[in-house]
Amino acid sequence: MQRAVFPGSFDPITLGHFDIIQRGVTLFDEIIVAIGINADKKYMFNLEQRKKFIEDAFAHEPKVKVITYEGLTIELCEKVEAEFILRGLRNPADFEFEKAIAHTNRKLSKIETVFLLTAAKTSYISSSIVRDVIRNGGDYHVLVPDSVKW
Repeated sequence: MQRAVFPGSFDPITLGHFDIIQRGVTLFDEIIVAIGINADKKYMFNLEQRKKFIEDAFAHEPKVKVITYEGLTIELCEKVEAEFILRGLRNPADFEFEKAIAHTNRKLSKIETVFLLTAAKTSYISSSIVRDVIRNGGDYHVLVPDSVKW
């Protein structure tokens, strides 16, 4: 079984994340969406909300599992027996950042990172932009799956 971990904070899940996961299920037998817990970070949505947003968005897709974790992503991959880390790339800055992490993960383990380019129609969306739209009373619904309710 080819299993991939798609890690992130998903605060909240965006249409860009949704697209990567949807396309990822065509490549892997299972995608584990792994919500990282960082005690030093202040989130707009609590962990249970973020998990529910993703579970509801993929309720129809048995190949998608949602979990939470702390620590190194490669340690999680070993624990859940995932051979791959799935990441989305929106722009060249994402690539440079993700490349360094992928090289480090590869040095520390045998986990391969698979990059998917975001769809052109979602490449401008980030969770931080969504949070800013929400904070300022804008229509965030066009940026997130229907499961994200605020």
